[in-house]
Amino acid sequence: MLSACRLDALPRLVDVLSLSPLGVLPEFQRRGIGTRLVADALAGADSRGIPLVFLEGSPHYYGKRGFADATKLGFRPPTLRYPPGAFQVAKLSSYEEWMTGTFVYPDVFWALDCVGLRGERLKAPQPDARV
Repeated sequence: MLSACRLDALPRLVDVLSLSPLGVLPEFQRRGIGTRLVADALAGADSRGIPLVFLEGSPHYYGKRGFADATKLGFRPPTLRYPPGAFQVAKLSSYEEWMTGTFVYPDVFWALDCVGLRGERLKAPQPDARV
């Protein structure tokens, strides 16, 4: 659920996490499971001193769970294939103002083509997207 990534900040690389993948089977959705998974993931990352958690997902869903538009906060996405608003970040307690830059996935995400969307799937997130 949490994957080790990096933030390419000007002074140095910063260890960050990506909340990916995260999903709840349709028959178990709308029971608060996704909300609890997100809360537990953020709490666990915060307790480990991780300053930032990034994700690609619905701003309507994750915006209510501690995430904000990363681009508007000065972060650069790893690809241009993110739908508008989908690149998001949660700032945790060890975050410092100098920690800004480009979010970098590990090689395995690129090798498996798991970064951003391609072709017809590349459109704005749907307001009713569920986890």
